[in-house]
Amino acid sequence: MKENLIAIVGPTGVGKTALSISLAQKYNGEVISGDSMQVYRGMDIGTAKVTEEEKKGIPHHLIDFKNPDEDFSVAEFQDRTLPLISNLNEKGKMPILTGGTGLYVNAIINRYQFQEKEEDSSYRKKLEEWALSAGKEALYQKLLAVDPDAKHVIHPNNQRRVIRALEVFHVTGIPFTKQQINHPNDEFYHLALIGLTMPREQLYSRINDRVDKMLEDGLLNEVESLYKQGLKGVQSVQAIGYKELFEYMDGDVSLEKAIENLKQNSRRYAKRQFTWFKNKTNTTWFDMSDGITPKVFQQISDFIEGKIKNISK
Repeated sequence: MKENLIAIVGPTGVGKTALSISLAQKYNGEVISGDSMQVYRGMDIGTAKVTEEEKKGIPHHLIDFKNPDEDFSVAEFQDRTLPLISNLNEKGKMPILTGGTGLYVNAIINRYQFQEKEEDSSYRKKLEEWALSAGKEALYQKLLAVDPDAKHVIHPNNQRRVIRALEVFHVTGIPFTKQQINHPNDEFYHLALIGLTMPREQLYSRINDRVDKMLEDGLLNEVESLYKQGLKGVQSVQAIGYKELFEYMDGDVSLEKAIENLKQNSRRYAKRQFTWFKNKTNTTWFDMSDGITPKVFQQISDFIEGKIKNISK
């Protein structure tokens, strides 16, 4: 039997968090974060993590369960999220998957299957030995040479998965990312896939204001705390909002330039997110120019109830 799922996607700063909470209140739901960086403890401001006050008592999942020096992958996200969606459905709760990490959201709604059965332990050992002398970056470039799309799936610091992907290619001749079986959106779920958008200039202005607010709220102190832990080079601090300020901490750029880079990178990321969701998903879009007005909320609710017939309020 198909399970119920609401998914909310769109660029950073467009209003996904607020909508997810309003919908959770209406449909007896719980929110599942589909953000690859909100999993990390101590990275609250820069990832725009929902506050306790903003949650309004709605349970949120997949936030704050990793230390900043740990890796996180789309495969682990899927392993954690699929049973969570099933569990919420069993309890009569509406799972609301909310986030801007497109690959993570798609891995759930399309149930990517990662085919990793083929093995060659001797080749794997050779790669491990080669990586010791050549380094992580050389190993990663070796992977990208045969599987360019791996940059969307595997982080360069996750050496174990880089080697595994190279091993799969060595054995099968097929790039790791081409071995993901992609199912239709509606095969597993009664799915309402909601995209939020607004005019580009308005969104960019919101993003700039959001960065200013993050700095007022103590983003610099948050980044400095991570910097002092010696976390340079790990997956978590490659996130926008951290890598730019790490450059400032290193003395490579002025604070003013770091903030300018942060705003620019955030705007570029928002553009990429919108393009990705538009091209890779069958999303129905709603204009958030005026925020969550009663009219827009009703339109979204009508859309959800048209997609999920057995929904309870």
